[in-house]
Amino acid sequence: MISVFIADDQHLVRAGFRALLNAEPDIDVVGEAATGSSAVAGIISSRPDVVLMDIRMPDGDGLQATREITAHPELDATHIVIVTTFELDEYVAEAIKAGASGFLVKDTEPAELIRAVHVVAAGDALLSPGVTRRLLSRMASGLKEAPVSGIFDALTARELEVLELVAHGLSNDEIAGRLFLSPLTAKTHVSRIMTKLGARDRVQLVVSAYEAGLVRPGWS
Repeated sequence: MISVFIADDQHLVRAGFRALLNAEPDIDVVGEAATGSSAVAGIISSRPDVVLMDIRMPDGDGLQATREITAHPELDATHIVIVTTFELDEYVAEAIKAGASGFLVKDTEPAELIRAVHVVAAGDALLSPGVTRRLLSRMASGLKEAPVSGIFDALTARELEVLELVAHGLSNDEIAGRLFLSPLTAKTHVSRIMTKLGARDRVQLVVSAYEAGLVRPGWS
């Protein structure tokens, strides 16, 4: 059973998400909140698998709430999905850097919302390749040109290849095809990289690769 917490200041949005998700046999909405501070308190108490987090809320916005949740030592298994009105809300990039696992627009199709909960609960990134490129281009606009950071010294040459492809938004199957590996081997490489770098999920691998200069916007 996947436990979900909904944080949004609009009652109709919360009610709609709750009704949709609770109709699924393997999803249980364990709590909801209308403000940032109450969201943090509720999430610490309920420890859900997935949080659907609105960015713009009173009394502490979703960005601050995301920072507090991802920094909490007992919430390592909680994955945050930013839910926003616009695909590239000005705060989404900061939320991703703060530890969110991806984002959805509020007018997404019901089936896509359900799929998103399953994807994020499994530890995968909720970012398509195209959105990854646009999002990371925005994030990287303030980064300095730099050589590959020493944080990657623990990675093998093959793992660096895999990390670069992850940073460009490729799935495990796509990485397997590009490097002539089995999908299971590609998944194993990604898991090992996450362990070595202490990353929560694939999105954090993407952020690390861009921040350290392994890849830059526009590289292919």
